Amino acid sequence: MKLQIEDSELVRDYISGDEGALEVLINRHNQRITSFIYSKVLDKDITEDIFQDTFIKVIKTLKRGKYSEEGKFLPWVMRISHNLIIDHFRRNKRMPIFEGSDDFNIFSVIGDDKLNAEKQLIKNQIDTDLRQLVEELPDDQKEVLLMRIYKDMSFKEISENTGVSINTALGRMRYALINLRKIIEKNNIVLTN
Repeated sequence: MKLQIEDSELVRDYISGDEGALEVLINRHNQRITSFIYSKVLDKDITEDIFQDTFIKVIKTLKRGKYSEEGKFLPWVMRISHNLIIDHFRRNKRMPIFEGSDDFNIFSVIGDDKLNAEKQLIKNQIDTDLRQLVEELPDDQKEVLLMRIYKDMSFKEISENTGVSINTALGRMRYALINLRKIIEKNNIVLTN
């Protein structure tokens, strides 16, 4: 029976120059760390990026001799990946990060949620285009879609108002969305601002 080498011993070996020791550590904890990251970001590519960034940080910290061994290698790596996940979400939400510079500007923190004239025109055009697309749907699908999207009615309310079962209302909504996608693709329509 082969004894498993402790993480702490592999870390020491890596710091001493044994590159293979890091490979053993990565292989040993790959699944757990990857699963943890994926459970937070729900995207395979982002998970891989954060996993790689995590081990780049691990390598840099180990090479600088800044890692203090307390027999807690995996929790330490998990904490690094957790911090990188938070950084990822901050970047994607465009959260402003201030480094305490002298040229602080309050207007870079507060925003105006109102649409400017250009964005309002684009939004109005998209709304108009979408309403024209909806008009191309069969009447029963159009009726359910309008009730659900524009009147914010539940499928139970739609069912009661149209005299069909909830499943039929759900089916009509599903087919309405499928048909809208087909119309959009067929006509190469872009509905984004």
